[in-house]
Parts: sequence; structure tokens; C-alpha cells
Amino acid sequence: MRKRTKPGAPPISAPDPRPLLDRVVLVTGGAQGVGRGIAQAVLGAGGMVAIGDIDRDAGRDCLRDWDVGARAFFSRVDVSREAAVARWIRSIRQRFGHIHGLVNNAGIAEPHGGPLATLQLEHWQRVLATNLTGAMLCSKHALPALRSAQGAIINIASTRALQSEPDSEAYAASKGGLLALTHAMAVSLGPDVRVNAISPGWIETSAWKGPGRRRAARLRAADHAQHPAGRVGTPLDIGALAVFLLSDAARFITGQNFIADGGMTRRMIYLP
Repeated sequence: MRKRTKPGAPPISAPDPRPLLDRVVLVTGGAQGVGRGIAQAVLGAGGMVAIGDIDRDAGRDCLRDWDVGARAFFSRVDVSREAAVARWIRSIRQRFGHIHGLVNNAGIAEPHGGPLATLQLEHWQRVLATNLTGAMLCSKHALPALRSAQGAIINIASTRALQSEPDSEAYAASKGGLLALTHAMAVSLGPDVRVNAISPGWIETSAWKGPGRRRAARLRAADHAQHPAGRVGTPLDIGALAVFLLSDAARFITGQNFIADGGMTRRMIYLP
């Protein structure tokens, strides 16, 4: 009788210092704000990044600042228009050959759309077309390449999908829709493509704007004190989480929403 041998103990493995080495990641709205923070985190993790944004000056500013040559690519694109999205994805495949990750970050960051009684249908449709439909269109057209690469999608939602201020119906609906889109796509596209969402809280982006609009942050001690983590967030906080979710370290994670808000939505606040 053959003697059974016990398996060896699992080895200790060191974390990969460049988890996205040579991987191509698309970031919509990637020329400023949270999108720029994510794009820079991808580059720092060894990846190549293709940013799409409607602000041409901000996109060109990124390429100048980063100075990473062929590792970064910018195109102007309106994600609410399917033909434009299809052209953008096609140009990226022609340039890089592969697509390993997609971060759907482009959005109209105007939470307050006015009272519901006077809310313009045009505003409602414009917000949903960019924030929600844009994510669907980019995912749709990047899907063949993502499937081939066993890649990952991240949808950038918001804590406003979970809690609201008055007069924010269009923005809240678009971000809530992204959470539903996330788990729907995770089920539909698995196991070939993983899909997760990140819901940022208060992220200070003043220093991450495009040229001419960049300024130092103006934050009070009281602003930081609202967060159990002790400070307001930065785009790099979201970038670090995005790199993890795009990497092989997150291969067992899909269909989830990760709240990155410094604990703010867990804190009970009573008005005096």
C-alpha cells in the first residue's frame, strides 16, 4: 500500500511591489480629481494607463507631468456617446494590444440638481447618461479585451448611493445605479471578468484639478474631525484601493462595493 504523504505547509509570500506590471488599465475621467489619482497609482504599480476625459488641456497636462513616455496615453472622449466610446476603445487596443483593467470614473460631479419639483428632465438625463450609461458603454466595448485578459472592472460610485442630502436625486440615482450595475455585471461576466465598485466619501481634489483650476486645499480642523480616520481623503486613497482590486491579490473578490470614506458614514452625528 502506498503511504500517503502530508502536503507541505503553505509558503510565506512577499507582496508584489509592482502588482500591475505591464498591464493596461483604462481610466475614464482620468485627467483630474479621483481619476487622476487612480491613473497615477496604476503607473506607480508598474502599469500602463489610458485616460479618457472631455478636458483636453487637463489630459495633456497629465502626460507632461507624468513624463512616462509610451506608458501613458490620453484621448478626449465623451463616455455618454457610444460611437465615441467604441472609437476610444478601438484606439487603445490598436496602441497597446491588450486591456487588463477598466475604471469607470467619469461623471458629472454636481450632487445638487435643485428641488425635485423644478428638476429639469434634461439635467436628470445628462447626469445618468454620463455617470451610469457611460460606465455601461465602456464596459460593453472593452469586454472582449477584458475577457481575453481575465481582467477587472471598477465602477466609481459614491457614499451618496447610500445616504443623501436634499435636492440630489439625479446624482444619487446615478451612483445607486452603478452599485446595481456592479453586481449585475459581476454575475454576468464571471469568472472571466471581475467587477467591483468603490464608493468614495469626502475626497479633497483641489490640488488634482486641471491647469488653471488647481489650488491648495482649504480644509478646517473640523472637516478632518468628522472622520474617524482623522482626516479628509485624497485621490491617492482611492488609487491605492483601485490598484488592489485590479491586481491578482483580489482574484477572489467580485460583485462588491468598497466604501472608502474614513469611517464618516459610520459615525453618528447629532446637531446641537
